[in-house]
Amino acid sequence: MALITKKIKGTEDVLPKQSYRWQFIENIMREEARVYGFREIRTPVFEHTELFARGVGQTTDVVQKEMYTFDTKGGESVTLRPEGTAGAARAVLEHSLENEGLPIKASYFVSCYRYEKPQAGRLREFHQFGLEEYGTASPAADAELICAAQSIIDRLGLTQVRLELNSIGCPECRAKYNQALRDYFGGYRDRLCATCLTRLEKNPMRLLDCKSPQDREIAKDAPKITDYLCAECENHFAAVRQYLDAAGIAYTVNPTIVRGLDYYTKTVFEFVTDCIGAQGTVCGGGRYDGLMEELGGKHTPSLGFAMGLERLLMVMDAQGIAIPQPAPCALYIATMGDSAKVKAFELLRGVRECGLYAETDVAGRGLRAQMKYADKIGARYSLVLGDNELAENKARVKNMESGEQTELALDETFAERFSVLHLTADTAFEM
Repeated sequence: MALITKKIKGTEDVLPKQSYRWQFIENIMREEARVYGFREIRTPVFEHTELFARGVGQTTDVVQKEMYTFDTKGGESVTLRPEGTAGAARAVLEHSLENEGLPIKASYFVSCYRYEKPQAGRLREFHQFGLEEYGTASPAADAELICAAQSIIDRLGLTQVRLELNSIGCPECRAKYNQALRDYFGGYRDRLCATCLTRLEKNPMRLLDCKSPQDREIAKDAPKITDYLCAECENHFAAVRQYLDAAGIAYTVNPTIVRGLDYYTKTVFEFVTDCIGAQGTVCGGGRYDGLMEELGGKHTPSLGFAMGLERLLMVMDAQGIAIPQPAPCALYIATMGDSAKVKAFELLRGVRECGLYAETDVAGRGLRAQMKYADKIGARYSLVLGDNELAENKARVKNMESGEQTELALDETFAERFSVLHLTADTAFEM
């Protein structure tokens, strides 16, 4: 019988045998968010379309080409989130989180959706971890955010990942820069792609982010934003670099970084690697001081970054970084008879309360099949429980690797004594 359907193109399943890899990097991210003072925020997977149109920007590819937008039965236009920042900012404004004190520091794990050609490192459903900070204009916050990203990358064991840094200024100095770009690229109108011709008038900085090889070649000699920064933006950028220097964070100033979303101002940055081909950005972010006003709030200087989980896993695989396997089953209790099954449940509850992974048969297997299953799941110890063991109120716990057996009473001390036995074996193994 054929399956009625399969997964949608551009999506992937994370199977039970793979999920530990995701949990490993997620746990590191949660720990780093905690030590940097960020608390988790969870927002809906879909929002009113105008949130992304206003926040992300009408001139971006995300809004123009890639969003999953549909009308509800009530006639409202809603969109599956293409990124995490706009939804988090909306939640901060809607719930007046500024009353809890500034700065507001929020972290999130989100699934995002963009309609684009699926390829390695770029899916239509993808997952991000992000940090967002609201209510501070200090360059120290920019540097702290970058330090948090660097800490995660270091803890994951990634190498050959470089930090590229830029400032795209404020609206005042960017207006002068945009005119310089129009003057420069205007001389190449006959060679620009159709998309860039549109960007030339609406948002010329986006020409620096074009993927067309011919347009990228033209952009090499384009004016640099760092030559057009006003005094305030220049001082802010210098201070960010000073803090990073003090923290020992290596970076390269790359004047071509503009990021793909319109809400960015001043500091922008990317962590980039060459080990997975063209899709080499594993983390990107920066400052967006005007976003909260754009969404209807008061002026609230803000900043943040997002990391793609799929991309990080690709880099770890490419660099041969081993992710620790989850702990195997500590104890498998094989049973013979209904009374033994009931007793097994009693014993396993105590073992599990000690924090150990333990199992018994719930599929109605015979004894031989149970033992084969115990071997298949890599159980460290096994115990056969039948009428004789119940009558004597004791059983032999067998080390599945060495064959050594230890007799334990089947009473209230069983879980504690087994935990000691398991811990002793682990310690001996590590030595």
